Amino acid sequence: MNTAGHSEAQAHRGLELTPFRGLRYDPDRVGSLSAVTSPPYDVVVRPDGLHHLQSADPHNIVRLILPEADTPEARNAQAAATLRRWRAEGILTPDPEPGLYVYQQSDDEGLLQRGIIGTLRVTDPDEQLVLPHEDVMPHIVADRAALMRATSANLEPLLLTYRGDESAPLTAARIEHAAGRPPLLATTTEDGVHHRLWSLTDPADVDAIAKELAGHQALIADGHHRWATYLRLRKEHASPSPWDHGLVLLVDTARYPLRVRAIHRLLHRLPVADALAALHGLFRVRRVDAALPDALAVLAEAADEGNAFLLAGDGTFHLVDRPDPDLLARTVPADRPEAWRTLDATVLHATLLEHVWRVPDDSPAHIAYIHDTAATVEKAERDGGTAVLMHPVREEIVRDLARQGVTMPRKSTSFGPKPASGLVLRALDL
Repeated sequence: MNTAGHSEAQAHRGLELTPFRGLRYDPDRVGSLSAVTSPPYDVVVRPDGLHHLQSADPHNIVRLILPEADTPEARNAQAAATLRRWRAEGILTPDPEPGLYVYQQSDDEGLLQRGIIGTLRVTDPDEQLVLPHEDVMPHIVADRAALMRATSANLEPLLLTYRGDESAPLTAARIEHAAGRPPLLATTTEDGVHHRLWSLTDPADVDAIAKELAGHQALIADGHHRWATYLRLRKEHASPSPWDHGLVLLVDTARYPLRVRAIHRLLHRLPVADALAALHGLFRVRRVDAALPDALAVLAEAADEGNAFLLAGDGTFHLVDRPDPDLLARTVPADRPEAWRTLDATVLHATLLEHVWRVPDDSPAHIAYIHDTAATVEKAERDGGTAVLMHPVREEIVRDLARQGVTMPRKSTSFGPKPASGLVLRALDL
């Protein structure tokens, strides 16, 4: 490992976004662009969503980001071989010149989000330029790192946000100007979201955007494990190298606010009856006989008053709230800010999972983290486990804790809309 290059890089303060030659599907070689896209790897609900995407098109990006084989080594080797074959066959082709990419997502219900895809200099945590807000699970970082090593590629961008201001209008103007031109690609995915991509190759555009971004911090909205993977791989390679940068989508949330949703938990080996019995005398528990949307409304109302969760899996819902203050005092670490200590995710992990239910929060055999609410409930009912439905935390709390250097429990938030995987990739040999 060569640390001299990294020390030298630290002299360049600020976000550094650079152009790259994107690797993209040739629309004439695939059934449709929408059929080869996928949600980010950790949003695909395996195995249902994985098999659905695989059957959509033989070249769906899920075959690279979630390859299937008997061992991790075989999975990664398969992904690398698939990527080489698709490039050789012209399924994936590189753009002729480096650029940044303007990416737009919209729908028929008022969603409009625009951002810039580029390669960002990977910075050490002590530079405080890219702020995480959640802890990561080491085994997932190791898994993603092995896949990136094998493919020598960034297969999907992570999502970063920053807060632009009126004194820096050039980036917004260039994004809007690009969005007025015919796009490089346009497709609509099955969730009804319209995706558009434009390239910015003019040096004046690239330089203006780079100068403005240099004055900002970025918050990791989605992709903590991929950012941790970037950090690991950068340290493994002598600098300068292509591993000094990683593929990101940067969104100015002052202009395009993201939606913040919760990530739910599925406790595979804990039946609902056992989960409820363990809560006796520790939390208030009320049965909610209602459809899912109405039950979530009850959860939202309770969450305004304090910590609240909705349990499901036995055909109905159970609101869990009003934890015993003495229980929280015994189980929640006191060396963190109050905003952290009162998070639902903190109480869930520190109190419920660790002390009440005794469920390890980093074991895939015991717990799954699922973004889709209905899917979480359906899986719990089918498998006999317990779904723990969460209420989303506000973005300003996330950003404030991140600026204090305080990370939230893993999988505490789901920012969106997330970039679709498969629209543009980065091969490090380009």
